[in-house]
Amino acid sequence: MYQWRKFDFFEEKKIKIPEEIEAGIQCCSSGRGRIVLGSQDGTVSLLDRTLQLHRSFPAHSASVLLLQQLKQRNFLVTVGEDEQMPPQQAAICLKVFDLDKRQEEESSSSSPECLQILRIFTNQFPEAKITSFVVFEEAPPIIFIALGLDNGCIYCIQGDIARERIKRFKLEVDSGQPGKTKSAITGLGFRVDGQAFQLFAVTSSSVSLFNLHAQTPTGQTLDHIGSETASVAMSDRLELIIGRPEAVYFYEVDGRGPCWAFEGEKKFLGWFRGYLLCVIADQRTGKNTFNIYDLKNRLIAHSIAVQEVSHMLCEWGTIVLIMADKSALFIVEKDMESKLDLLFKKNLYTVAINLVQSQQADAVATAEVLRKYGDHLYSKQDYDEAMAQYILTIGHLEPSYVIQKFLDAQRIYNLTNYLEKLHEKGLASKDHTTLLLNCYTKLKDVDKLDLFIKSEDEHKFDVETAIRVCRAANYHEHAMYVAKKSGKHEWYLKILLEDLDRYDEALQYINSLDPSQAGLTIEEYGKILVEHKPKETIQILMRLCTEEGEPAKGGTFITMLPSPVDFLNIFVHHPQSLMEFLEKYTNKVKDSPAQVEINNTLMELYLSHDLDFPSLSQTGSNENGDLGTNRGSNAAATTSRTESNGNVFSDDAIEEKYRKERRRKGLILLKNAWPAEQEQPLYDVDLAIILCEMNSFKEGLLYLYEKMKLYKEVIACYMQAHDHEGLIACCKRLGDSGKGGDASLWADLLKYFGELGEDCSKEVKEVLTYIERDDMLPPIVVLQTLSRNPCLTLSVIKDYIARKLEKESKLIDEDRIAIEKYQEETSAMRKEIQDLRTNARIFQLSKCTACTFTLDLPAVHFMCMHSFHQRCLGDNEKECPECAPEYRSVLETKRNLEQNSKNQDYFFQQVRSSKNGFSVIAEYFGKGIISKTTKGSSEAIKPTNDYSNGSF
Repeated sequence: MYQWRKFDFFEEKKIKIPEEIEAGIQCCSSGRGRIVLGSQDGTVSLLDRTLQLHRSFPAHSASVLLLQQLKQRNFLVTVGEDEQMPPQQAAICLKVFDLDKRQEEESSSSSPECLQILRIFTNQFPEAKITSFVVFEEAPPIIFIALGLDNGCIYCIQGDIARERIKRFKLEVDSGQPGKTKSAITGLGFRVDGQAFQLFAVTSSSVSLFNLHAQTPTGQTLDHIGSETASVAMSDRLELIIGRPEAVYFYEVDGRGPCWAFEGEKKFLGWFRGYLLCVIADQRTGKNTFNIYDLKNRLIAHSIAVQEVSHMLCEWGTIVLIMADKSALFIVEKDMESKLDLLFKKNLYTVAINLVQSQQADAVATAEVLRKYGDHLYSKQDYDEAMAQYILTIGHLEPSYVIQKFLDAQRIYNLTNYLEKLHEKGLASKDHTTLLLNCYTKLKDVDKLDLFIKSEDEHKFDVETAIRVCRAANYHEHAMYVAKKSGKHEWYLKILLEDLDRYDEALQYINSLDPSQAGLTIEEYGKILVEHKPKETIQILMRLCTEEGEPAKGGTFITMLPSPVDFLNIFVHHPQSLMEFLEKYTNKVKDSPAQVEINNTLMELYLSHDLDFPSLSQTGSNENGDLGTNRGSNAAATTSRTESNGNVFSDDAIEEKYRKERRRKGLILLKNAWPAEQEQPLYDVDLAIILCEMNSFKEGLLYLYEKMKLYKEVIACYMQAHDHEGLIACCKRLGDSGKGGDASLWADLLKYFGELGEDCSKEVKEVLTYIERDDMLPPIVVLQTLSRNPCLTLSVIKDYIARKLEKESKLIDEDRIAIEKYQEETSAMRKEIQDLRTNARIFQLSKCTACTFTLDLPAVHFMCMHSFHQRCLGDNEKECPECAPEYRSVLETKRNLEQNSKNQDYFFQQVRSSKNGFSVIAEYFGKGIISKTTKGSSEAIKPTNDYSNGSF
């Protein structure tokens, strides 16, 4: 504590105590918004927040020795001397005043009503000097008063004092050490924690603790060193604080706890909002110093030289020091903003962060301090530490603020770390995801935490009390008997495991319980059992989860049994035992309702680099020589091992062998838990991908991507591994669209080789073979793609280009022949049309086309050179019966084409689905329908926004 920094987190204000209080101040108390002073003349004065005298009244005729303002009721308890008492009665008495009521007297006295006056000393309680005094308010109107005396005794008064329904008893310190001189009680302190009601007692030679909740209070000595002075206080964590010349000590129910060493006589100790208050007298200089210690942050929040202090109080959120000269010093804590400004000016950002966290400031304020600390580190070019601070602000600080900083500084690794945290917390936008992908990094850690809620049985008070008393007195067999008889299995096992270390007996007892109760006890004590008896514990778990030894009754029965997931937390330090347990379970139970969670856990164990599990530490060992954590302890004993074939292997080789075996199991699990007939696997696919990536498990990653039809990710893995042979083989397997593959993989593969920057002629030729076979890409695209690789020569694509040119030439020749043929047919048609328009037709048929009899009048001749009897035509005289079907077919086709030309969605769908969109448009133009217009209408096909720029 000598090296602790000093700060001015408090400010002082000196106030004079009212002059009306003339007598010396003997005692004081605070509470309910006021300070109460007891004077040597027997007067009690009540002061308000400004230390103005609110009221005063005579409480005792001689002197007020001690007083206590109650918190729950407006009562004041005083201990003082009354000289007017009868001679046969003790001069010291205890009084209880109700400050809300006035005495019913004719005088104008403002004295409150005195509810009760008790003699402290009687025949059973001999008189002695009172050295300490504490009052505890139980359930109103019951109060508990403890008076420490100079003869080593504590007089206790408990009950409704106003009605004098009380009981008195005496506690003796060091009563079990005959012949030892009794020391005065220098300090007392109540400790109430749930049902535990205890009293600390301090003498110059010991520190004791009394259990007051028992029928007969019992005491125990916590330390054989006490305190000579009355510098004793209680912290808000129910710890006893004792000041000695060399240090300040903290005591809990099990004995001495931490101590804080600093020299000087501790005249006064106090506790205020987590701060330790201490008035220290320097024996060499004779000066007094008042220090406020922040023990959590290890700093002195305030230090000031003071005069002689007579009393120290805390009220109104203020520390009040009452001096011997009847002045008062108000010490008020500054607001958080003032403290932080002070720390920022000194660049003490770490102290500022600890301060806001210890005082439980809101998340926004904490994030602002972290941001400033990050800016400070960033300005010093300490980018790693700066990013660590910025990550803690996620959710409160705009991400663009941090991203812009590290983009400018070109710190991609730090930026990647920040973006990963954004994604983990679900606060990333699409832009953040894109930026993360551009950074081209991998995930490093994924935190998985399984929380399991343990059920608690209800205990009856009398049974539990009996068990605790027997156990505290080390009568373990008795406590076990009571616990077993009353069905308190938890207590029974607690004694066996925590007190007696009888693990075999505990296992036998668990085996004797019904399955539901055995499951609860295993959840609570499984960690200890796994540590010392792993195989036996796994056997019990198998019996609970599968009912080994009994015939299976189907899936319905399985759902009634506890799930292995409920017991994962007991294997916190033994992942190898966890793996063995889950493997045994999955081998026996094939249709567990928790199969997904079990497979996820097994997968994490199988795929981890070292046998570990998220949130589960790899420590401890077991006595059965298992792998994993136990293998690590065995490795420490030897540096090499000899297998059965006589070969000697190092520990690293053994570890690698086990790791490969686990990964083999992991791949088998990935495949078996995703049957071909199921759409979804019996495990979390996202978790599996993350685990494979984290642990560089390429085989599993490739299987998952291929199973999910993420073919591009599959080839990306091969590209990343620079495995050209595997890459081409993968495209052969997954790039066949006829078998459900993705033909675009070949284009991606060609682009990869084009950007590779090294000679890959052999691979490119093979890829071009498949591209040419399925006519996937135009030659110009192939040339542009491969031209980016300076290591490729023209000879690589020479044959491919030649074949494509030859093929294109043949197509051109075929198209030219077709064009000439269509031109000849068109010319013939035009000539025939012109002939029909300008020249007369001579009909020379002598027979009716319909009935084949000799043609006679009246007859009908058609321009198609067919002639009919008028009687053979019937009512249909306007069209040739012979040519009408063909004509109608042509008209129907024309109408359909015109109708399709108005359906823009169908047109663009054809363009998109075609390998050559231009050929579709050319076909529409060729049929004369794309430019067809109607009266009052625009073109039949209108370009949409997708194709208005001329692309298809």
